[in-house]
Amino acid sequence: MNEYLTDMFGSDDSFCEKEISRISYQNGQNVMEELPANLPPEEEEGNVEYKLKLVKPSDFRMEHLVTQMKWRLEEGQGEAIYEIGVEDNGFLTGLSDTEMDASLSTLKKMADRLGASIEVLREKVTEVGERKRAMEVLVRKVPDDQQFIDLKLAVLGNVDVGKSTILGVLTQGELDNGRGRARLNLFRHLHEIQTGRTSSISYEILGFDGNGQVVNYSACRSIEEICERSSKLITLIDLAGHHKYLKTTIFGLTGNCPDFAMLVVSANTGIAGTTKEHLGYALALKVPVFVVVNKIDMCRRAVLDRTLNQLEQILKSPGVKKVPFRIENSDDVLTAAGNLLANNITPIFTVSSVTGDNLDLLKQFLNILPPVTPSCEREKRVQDMTEFQIDELFSVPDVGTIVGGIIHRGSIREGDQLMLGPNDTGSYREVKVKTVHRNRLPCRLIQAGQAACVALMDVERKDIRKGMVLVSPQSPIVCCKEFEADIYVLFHSKSITKNFQTTIHIGTVRQTGTIIQIDRDHIKTNEKARVTFMFKYKPEHIRVGARLLFREGRSKGMGEVTRIIPFDEDIHR
Repeated sequence: MNEYLTDMFGSDDSFCEKEISRISYQNGQNVMEELPANLPPEEEEGNVEYKLKLVKPSDFRMEHLVTQMKWRLEEGQGEAIYEIGVEDNGFLTGLSDTEMDASLSTLKKMADRLGASIEVLREKVTEVGERKRAMEVLVRKVPDDQQFIDLKLAVLGNVDVGKSTILGVLTQGELDNGRGRARLNLFRHLHEIQTGRTSSISYEILGFDGNGQVVNYSACRSIEEICERSSKLITLIDLAGHHKYLKTTIFGLTGNCPDFAMLVVSANTGIAGTTKEHLGYALALKVPVFVVVNKIDMCRRAVLDRTLNQLEQILKSPGVKKVPFRIENSDDVLTAAGNLLANNITPIFTVSSVTGDNLDLLKQFLNILPPVTPSCEREKRVQDMTEFQIDELFSVPDVGTIVGGIIHRGSIREGDQLMLGPNDTGSYREVKVKTVHRNRLPCRLIQAGQAACVALMDVERKDIRKGMVLVSPQSPIVCCKEFEADIYVLFHSKSITKNFQTTIHIGTVRQTGTIIQIDRDHIKTNEKARVTFMFKYKPEHIRVGARLLFREGRSKGMGEVTRIIPFDEDIHR
């Protein structure tokens, strides 16, 4: 994929001009700048709050502080960062031991008023002689309309790099024996156990409590108990690495809408196979990526350095435009998590599933991963009309047909009347919601951004397929067989012309399509065009603005839907 990583997003180098807080990169090593140990000035928006001290506030001041904390938690969708001993301009003044203890006590009382928990992330001594300290504290509260803070993490990488093994070690708390024992519980099929290669999409969960401890390792090991005791839940989506299962991997990326992607690289084999391809798809879908270099116990330091240097060259290339940042300690973890979204940082972890090296740093990073979607945008989607995309189908005795997927807009409650479709003729039918479950637990409602299962009344499984949607009866129908899109060709050996057939991926939609119109004679690698696609078999439910991927053999491209041609308009063409 080297050819089409270059210039993937044009030639905008503005990200290089952004300041990255307290980090510079030089010769592949993390370097703290020779500047005063200050933070950037406090921002009015967001979930980060600076406090110089919180010593014995009055009742009126306490009410104001609690209200402020509630707002910061809402901005962070349940998580807020408090910098204690820091002035509003970012200067680390520090507090004495007595003042710091009093400030933490006040912070704890504020959190208790809101039903939140606090966890000290790191501490810095600002003046050794007078023993003045500054602290960074994580405040976490599960939003009232949720069971837990939920993030989705897609796991990418070439075959045999140890993706499933890492997930097994993270979720089970037991190191691997070097022969793949930790991954056995993740496999869904017998041939996966026999070959050790993932061919389907499997899901695991990693739960953290209010103190940042992994819930999976306690006495409760069932999914139901983990969900009940977790304040933050990471849904790990294990995707296939072999090129033969590429369509399944792309479907997992487009259909599950992950918040983050973890690219796993083997230390001893380096950048091989589908690694670059998986990275390219994550970048095309604008999914934030971090890298885990696995199997560091199997190679010499010189081999590991060669792999890291190779990886950093790719991340810094014009098509990727990321700032590689090696994680070596807890401070690096906190710095990387705080700058991951704002400054194009790509953290690089070096771990071993056999010896356990640096796995604690990876767990710490997962615990403090920030939300991707701004709270205002999420609230807007929640208030929108319902749209639930179906990517899984089940039949359960005495329950009936169950559909699994992600609700992109609106909300769903038990007893709701929704429209199911489109079928092969482009029509929708009315259905009633029987029950709603998240992570095997019944819930009162699900909202935009959440993955869930919905049981439907009086619906046969044969009448449903992946790619269908559940929408509100009042929703505008956006069913089409033809649509326009702005596309960008990542790679094609010759040129793409009219009547070119390709497999199109849009969310959970996966179908063969044909280019029936194009605004020029042909398109080549690294060229853009506006085209009209036509689905070959049946109409689909897609929206303007949806991102798409298309592939045919080694040919690959990306794009965005710009106009829908309603099915009833093109049916007679």
